[in-house]
Amino acid sequence: MKFYAYHGVMPQETRVGNHFTVDLALEVRADASVQSDELTDTISYADVYELVRKEMNSPSKLLEHVCGRIERAIHNHWPAEIYSIEVRVAKHNPPFGGDVQHAAVTLRSSY
Repeated sequence: MKFYAYHGVMPQETRVGNHFTVDLALEVRADASVQSDELTDTISYADVYELVRKEMNSPSKLLEHVCGRIERAIHNHWPAEIYSIEVRVAKHNPPFGGDVQHAAVTLRSSY
């Protein structure tokens, strides 16, 4: 998922913003959807995207905090359906003193 957001420690990061990529992997209970082939028996990608979008629209200083908020939002929405969540948030062209393509944080949680 790609977003333009305002996460960062430096004041210019929260004013100017930056491009971010969010990679997400969910390990879910899928017994019902494997049999039924019905969206109502699984977790909709569109619903997950909306939760991630909402969290990306709320500025944080640290990528770790963004990952944690995304993880909690998803787990709180589907606590019985999810075994594990892996969230990776990458900031493109971070304001370092060198040529850095991106800085990223990955958070893994199991339940």
